[in-house]
Amino acid sequence: MTRNVSFRDFDWTLLALVMVITGLGVMEIYSTTHNTRLYDGFHMKQIYSILISLVAMFLVSMIDYHALMNRWPFFYMALLAMLVALPVMGQKVWGSKRWIKLGGGVQFQVSEFVKLVIILALARYFSESREEMVTAADLAKVGLLAGMPMALIMAQPDMGTALTIAPAVMAAVFIAGLRIKYFLVLVLAAAFVIPVGWFGVMKPYQKNRVMTFLNPSLDPQAKGYQQLQSKIAVGSGGLWGKGTAKGSQTQLSFLPVSHTDFIFAAFAEEHGFFGVLSVLLLYFMVLMRLVHNAQTAPDRAGLFIVMGVVAVILFQVLVNVGMVVGYMPVVGIPLPLMSYGGSSVLFTFLALGLVNNVRLRRFVN
Repeated sequence: MTRNVSFRDFDWTLLALVMVITGLGVMEIYSTTHNTRLYDGFHMKQIYSILISLVAMFLVSMIDYHALMNRWPFFYMALLAMLVALPVMGQKVWGSKRWIKLGGGVQFQVSEFVKLVIILALARYFSESREEMVTAADLAKVGLLAGMPMALIMAQPDMGTALTIAPAVMAAVFIAGLRIKYFLVLVLAAAFVIPVGWFGVMKPYQKNRVMTFLNPSLDPQAKGYQQLQSKIAVGSGGLWGKGTAKGSQTQLSFLPVSHTDFIFAAFAEEHGFFGVLSVLLLYFMVLMRLVHNAQTAPDRAGLFIVMGVVAVILFQVLVNVGMVVGYMPVVGIPLPLMSYGGSSVLFTFLALGLVNNVRLRRFVN
């Protein structure tokens, strides 16, 4: 049956879950920054980012995702050009040139939006493929497609964001059908790339992060400080937490910049085990809604888009939470929807816009 796109088909349940998580994030950003001179008022900036991102999400959901896929080369080349220009045009923050300053205190992190373009490009490529399984040529093309922006992002340096591109690629390849022999080749390639990356690519501070992850007590006052304080904050929350704006690790600034990548540790300290369990349950429900939308996608392209979004968000949640509790090295990956950052929030809402874009066209012929 043919009918027009209607926002009655919008996934309002998904949006409600997302808004609850963002609300908890704003509350925690306020809690961790209201007593600071440098970051006071950041919760309001986060609210503005969320409102702008909501508008962008609805706008993206209105444009047929097939039209967006068809224009992926333009988006890809534009972002690639900006990544190349970052060493000259970029704003240096915390030792990395990741942002382009737009004026009025607004900064644009180019690498966040590369993930969206990669998801669209992979959906277009594999949905049009006539092969039943992924070929060696497919792997080479996909590797080149994702490898160029990943290399440029790593050079900023920003290994965390570069790594978030990998889940989208892996999800697309596995859905398209990966032969066991190619899977083994990829495993062997990874085993070869790791030592090459360690000795030839990774910066000294990145190596220090890995070594600190393995044994943070080697340098508890410097390199291991953030990870140790994070684990103390998580552990001190107990079952019910110390209460909003009452966490000693965050309120006394023992846990630095806890409103960004380590917001989960601050939340755990102030809301305890049951608070953490509730947030993780919310993320699980969001991911299940996304998977449901993938299952009801009208075509293979829609399936690839939604599962690409699922892969990226799942990866970011797992790595961030693992980083906070000491099971992953500190790689600078924000917690989606909760960590402070306009670019991160905008990316997530645009990704959700793509998901609803697919959903809204389930019955359109």
